[in-house]
Amino acid sequence: MSDQAEKLRRRLRQRQNGKKAKVIAVASGKGGVGKSNVTINFSLELSSLGKRVLIIDLDIGMGNIDILLGLTPRYHMADLFSDKISIRDMIETGPKSLSYIAGGSSLNQFFHVEEAEFSYFLAEFDSLLYEYDYIFFDMGAGASEESLQFISASDETFIVTTSEPTSLTDAYSMIKHIYAEDPQMNISLLMNRTLNERQGKKAMERMQAVISRFLDKEVKALGVVTEDKAVLKAVHRQSPFIEEFPSSKAGRSLKSIVHQYINEEPTHEDSSFLQKLKRLVSER
Repeated sequence: MSDQAEKLRRRLRQRQNGKKAKVIAVASGKGGVGKSNVTINFSLELSSLGKRVLIIDLDIGMGNIDILLGLTPRYHMADLFSDKISIRDMIETGPKSLSYIAGGSSLNQFFHVEEAEFSYFLAEFDSLLYEYDYIFFDMGAGASEESLQFISASDETFIVTTSEPTSLTDAYSMIKHIYAEDPQMNISLLMNRTLNERQGKKAMERMQAVISRFLDKEVKALGVVTEDKAVLKAVHRQSPFIEEFPSSKAGRSLKSIVHQYINEEPTHEDSSFLQKLKRLVSER
């Protein structure tokens, strides 16, 4: 009972003293662009800077955050409803005190729940908003109705793409879907696995120009991460490349991107994620 009382007191202090976490959806137009790897390594660098970070794996059928971290979770996101597990009990701890909740193969159930279960999720998630600085949703590739609800309710969206024409086309389509749901969404673009920095920046500028011309929107350039064999080696070792090979090209690039993001990040207002998600779901 004393442990429970202390937890309640800690949560009360956090609600009184802290702001809500910024909720960021990380998405892509197609698979195979390194989205989950970017999510993990970006989050780890934030953690190393003293930020409290939680990753929630919402990649239906392809959830692999736990695999990329080389860890075995006790629970998966779908267990929140099937076993009525508290969302706090589902949180696992990775390197640098990074928190994560694994997706699991039955994650599809998570997006098709009854109203009572959805309300339970909202109440559980609300308790996390005061305990973290950032909460990342690692979304599945492409635009499904369910994933767009979570993306549109988020405070910001990162789109991960490569410079390949098919990847850029799919990323553009994804961005178009997101703006159709929420014209005011803050979208940042990360160009991953490019041949070199120059080629990545050129692809980024072309993409921004196309979005500006045809969608009349401006997406921010999050940065460029070049192709690096160290990333594949780290994946085989089931260890984040920013941990395994911190001096690699990819490691240095991502560290620079995170530091720039922190330095240029505007003052974060309290997250309106839960209110927006309630509204989006009620409109379906």
